[in-house]
Amino acid sequence: MINWSRVNQLRNEVGSAEFDEVVQIFLDEVQEAIDRLEQDTLRKDLEQNLHFLKGSALSLGFDHFSRLCQDGERSAASGQAVEVNMPEILTAFEEARARFLTEKAQNLT
Repeated sequence: MINWSRVNQLRNEVGSAEFDEVVQIFLDEVQEAIDRLEQDTLRKDLEQNLHFLKGSALSLGFDHFSRLCQDGERSAASGQAVEVNMPEILTAFEEARARFLTEKAQNLT
C-alpha cells in the first residue's frame, strides 16, 4: 500500500528537516482535491482531479491509491466517469493516510 522506498527517496530529496512540512502540504492538497471531487456531483472535473491525485499519491508512495486514481482517470477520459468507484478511491486514501501516519517513524531510514 505504501512504497516506503519512494517515501525515503522523497525525504532524502527534500531533507529530513523539510519532510514533515512536505507531507502536511501533500495531505492538505489531497484533501482539497477530495473535497472538490465530493462537490462535483456531475463528475465534469473528475478526470482532472483524479490526475492531480494520482501524481500527488505517487510522490508520497501511496501506490494503491495512485493506481485507483489512474484507473478512474482513464475511465473518465473515455467517457465512463459514472463508472468510477469513488467510495473505493476515497477509502484507499483514508487507509493509506492512516497507515502512513502510524508506520512513518518505523519505516523512515
